[in-house]
Amino acid sequence: MDAQGRGRADNIDPADQWVLNPNTGEYELRLTPSAPQSGVPRPRRGSPANAGPGAGTRARRAPERESPATPGPDVPGPRRRRGAPAEPPPGRRKGRTKPKKSKAKKILLWTGGSMAFVLVAVSAAGYLYLKHLEGNVSTTDVGSAGKKGFSKDEAFNILIIGTDKRTGKGNEGYGDKGSVGHADTNILLHVSKDRTNATALSIPRDLIVDVPDCPTKQPDGSEKVVPGTQSVRFNTSLGQDGRDPGCTMRTVKAVTGISVDHFMMADFNAVKTLTSAVGGVDVCVAHAVNDKESHLKLPAGKSKVEGEQALAFVRTRHSFGNQGDLDRIKVQQQFLGSLMRKMSSSDTLTNPAKLISLAEAATKALTVDTGIGNVSTLKDVALELKKVPTKNITFTTVPVLDNPAEKVKATVVVNQSQAPAVFDAIKSDVSFTAVKQKEKKEKAEVAARLKGTRSAAADIRVDIYNGGAPGGSAQETLNWLQNTEGVPKSSQLGNAAAPLSKTTVEYSPDQADQARKLADLMGLSASALKPGKSEKNSQGLPAIVLTLGKDFKGAGVSLTTPTKAPEVDKSTADKTVCAS
Repeated sequence: MDAQGRGRADNIDPADQWVLNPNTGEYELRLTPSAPQSGVPRPRRGSPANAGPGAGTRARRAPERESPATPGPDVPGPRRRRGAPAEPPPGRRKGRTKPKKSKAKKILLWTGGSMAFVLVAVSAAGYLYLKHLEGNVSTTDVGSAGKKGFSKDEAFNILIIGTDKRTGKGNEGYGDKGSVGHADTNILLHVSKDRTNATALSIPRDLIVDVPDCPTKQPDGSEKVVPGTQSVRFNTSLGQDGRDPGCTMRTVKAVTGISVDHFMMADFNAVKTLTSAVGGVDVCVAHAVNDKESHLKLPAGKSKVEGEQALAFVRTRHSFGNQGDLDRIKVQQQFLGSLMRKMSSSDTLTNPAKLISLAEAATKALTVDTGIGNVSTLKDVALELKKVPTKNITFTTVPVLDNPAEKVKATVVVNQSQAPAVFDAIKSDVSFTAVKQKEKKEKAEVAARLKGTRSAAADIRVDIYNGGAPGGSAQETLNWLQNTEGVPKSSQLGNAAAPLSKTTVEYSPDQADQARKLADLMGLSASALKPGKSEKNSQGLPAIVLTLGKDFKGAGVSLTTPTKAPEVDKSTADKTVCAS
């Protein structure tokens, strides 16, 4: 209705204008959709101005008809067609019979409006609460040491750091007095791309490593490079000489070859607050514990610990095994597995009070990198981790040996005969537990790509691109193929359009024999072969496309990835193991 016609209802069907009055619970005729309705009857035309609000602005009423005389005994009543509805009783007729609504519909209409209001209110409250949680999170900019954002579609590696810094009331008895906050507890958590499994790799704090140079952000926004040090304990990669968690991330990369995407750091208070938020964590000890150092007292068997007692449990090193850090790591792994089970239990997930306490405790306890430094991203990380079954979350430790340079054994070194296989399995996204594999048909199809004839090396025509390998890798591979492997028809064409995590060979169907031969020379697995189409080389001839990914290790170094993880000393998050 336009502005000039507003207030006229001659062209409105009254049957479409019945609305529910929430004050009376009854339906009323609304002829002007934009005008407010009232339960008070409207005044007739010509009523005085003080007859009520809106008396002179109501829509014009339809003219009333003369009521027919009441039929007498000799006058027949009006006839009606067979099947037609009976005439209404004498008096003023309405334009159309008022539609009747069921009681259920009345309730739905009324409660529907109320529910909409509630949902809007809850959404607003939820937004405000998220902003509140946002203010709890502390962040550190680690620069190029980590990723700028989080991807739900990729495998990811998060370094979990527990510091020995004494912060908060009641923590005077723990850690080194005056510590700047070293990397006391370190777990590299790898979550697989398909979310079927995860590996939590503990890194001993007393592991002897070379800490690399570390660019660190200063409070004024500038960057300072903290010089690296050789043959020092791993825990000095944080705090020492002003090193930030980015330095610890870089040290992990130097030791394991595994790139760390993000970090989460917590101090002593985190253990207290998180365990209290979930109502305690179940632990088990093989024998009674009465540790005067940590003040931990537990009977043999199962117990529930929280707060101060939980911190004592993960800090004690005099109650288990040989009273060293390696045995304490096993106890901490048991504790984290139990905490994971408790946090994902229905008792926690269906209890709003616990969830709110957990959200508050977690956001206040953690310091994270800026790449995941907002609540919505942290929620995404938690939801992706929640997809992994606890039975497929493996806890293990970097294989180590006693430091041969020491007479009194106090530190350890990487076991070079065992550790590389563990690192490679994690880098290749291989599970340490038995998980449901991909469809056998798909695996067979991939494996079949390497089955068949091979061309001669001299017949391979290939264009080489760098898709994430170190600078100069494409030229290095070109020289190696031409001068060592007898592949003269090869060209180096610079960088690929986009980086790749793994090296690939793309080829057309009639080049399959060349692709298989190139895979043999490069040490590529069947999964690296990508049937598709070739491209034209500089002579206009079809050529295979070899793209060197981030996994490239050097010309002539095999790129065959492991398909099975090595046997290691491990435990899984779904089982309770009694500490001994």
